[in-house]
Amino acid sequence: MSTEAALVLHQVGKIFPGQGRQGGITALDSLDLEIRRGEFVAVVGPSGCGKSTLIDLLAGFTRPTCGSIMTGSRPVSGPGPDRVVVFQDHAVLPWYTALGNVAYGLRRQGVPKGEAKRRAREALVRVGLEEFLHAHPAALSGGMRQRVALARAMVLNPEILLLDEPFAALDAVTRARLQDELTVLWQEFGWTVIFVTHTLAEAVYLADRVVVLERPPAGLRGIETIDLPRPRRRRDGRIIACTEHLDARLSGGLDELDGETCICARL
Repeated sequence: MSTEAALVLHQVGKIFPGQGRQGGITALDSLDLEIRRGEFVAVVGPSGCGKSTLIDLLAGFTRPTCGSIMTGSRPVSGPGPDRVVVFQDHAVLPWYTALGNVAYGLRRQGVPKGEAKRRAREALVRVGLEEFLHAHPAALSGGMRQRVALARAMVLNPEILLLDEPFAALDAVTRARLQDELTVLWQEFGWTVIFVTHTLAEAVYLADRVVVLERPPAGLRGIETIDLPRPRRRRDGRIIACTEHLDARLSGGLDELDGETCICARL
């Protein structure tokens, strides 16, 4: 992992207009955050703390009400090829096959049809869907459709991969398998990953750091470094202890979470 910053957020706030005479709704407030190039960062927090809003802002789908977001030396002013989003509902196009879905983004970038199909095929093979290249989404399981979404992101060769609860709707076995596949792909391609999840165990298992958000006006509650070697094992006592310790802190059972600390160093 590089020490160079991939994303820098400075005093970022987002307020959505209220209805009628009501005031606006604050989704994020004065968020300062730096994410290093090649880092895997998980974002956790209760509903309404601004996790999905953060993904939208980083993707450039919406603009912050105040503050700035920089990727490298460039301000984020809209969507760009350096950032790709994978959503919870996988958002595959039902009228295209798996191959057509993965090739779609390449075709939109002007890649010739034959080259787009070749690269799409390679990406689907990488995520274990070589036998389902010509299947439509209706014939695929939820886990398979999410693999198509990952292949579609991978084939675009992004610098930054933004994932908004991508495995939340999957069964436990499929979820675990895709977590491991994502980790392998991240390490191979060197992406910077921002991964939103409601599940602390998933965050601790996957991430280099866990960013904890709270509902406004609290904002950023703290950042925990998960200093454990890779590859990781779910049954590793250190993974379990880190998860339980972080859960206790978030529940108020231990010292208050504040600033940036290394959770594993205290266990």
